[in-house]
Amino acid sequence: MMRSIRVLHPCCVTLVVGLALGCHSAAVPRDSQTAVQYFKVDPATSGSILGSIRFVGKKPAPKLIDMSGDPACVEAHKGKAYDESLVVGPNGVVANAFVYVEKGLEGKVFETPSKPVVIDQRGCWFRPRVFGIQTGQPLQVVNSDPVTHNIHPMASVNREWNHSQGPGDDPITRKFTKSEIMIPVKCNIHSWMHAFIGVLDHPFFATSNEDGSFTLPNLPPGSYTVAVWQEKLGTTRQQITVTQGHNSVADFIYKGH
Repeated sequence: MMRSIRVLHPCCVTLVVGLALGCHSAAVPRDSQTAVQYFKVDPATSGSILGSIRFVGKKPAPKLIDMSGDPACVEAHKGKAYDESLVVGPNGVVANAFVYVEKGLEGKVFETPSKPVVIDQRGCWFRPRVFGIQTGQPLQVVNSDPVTHNIHPMASVNREWNHSQGPGDDPITRKFTKSEIMIPVKCNIHSWMHAFIGVLDHPFFATSNEDGSFTLPNLPPGSYTVAVWQEKLGTTRQQITVTQGHNSVADFIYKGH
């Protein structure tokens, strides 16, 4: 007795093979996916941006901070502590201004540093007051004071969080996953304690020193928008061109009343 043989239509064969291949591709391990290609700056062809930040106008008078609510904080400052929201030194130099590349790095992906940025609660201040960090880079919070503090980054793009830290407590480690300029930070226990964090997806940022100077080193040649943020004076910008092996100068001036 002869058995009948059914011949599959070519379309059916294609369907069967496609299903088989689809099942096989779904089983490809995630580790085999293409790795992220990080942009590497060639030091031989890079340049730098350096400059200073100054304030022109009547220098603001020092404002005394009342720390009487916590005797340990009063002791840390020998009874006198002054507001640091606008620090203007000799010749109008401005410290604690945040400088960063705002535009010009689009399409480039930079590797995230594993070394944490540290913010210390010391002398009943946040130290540093103004600083930058890359997205995904660890932020380590420590308390060097003999009193309990509270760190509360009031992020709007990233996740807001709030954590108390007593004397001798272990460091707190957190990360910010998205760019955000700037994140205000406060202590819910000591109302005068403030800090500001600039989160960027690249490493080209700095905080001006006591002499108002800053440097953005190791930039690939190109045209950039460089921005400066100061908590009382706002943001100002310049267009800067970086060429191979040269220091491009960018001086910023804020004008007071």
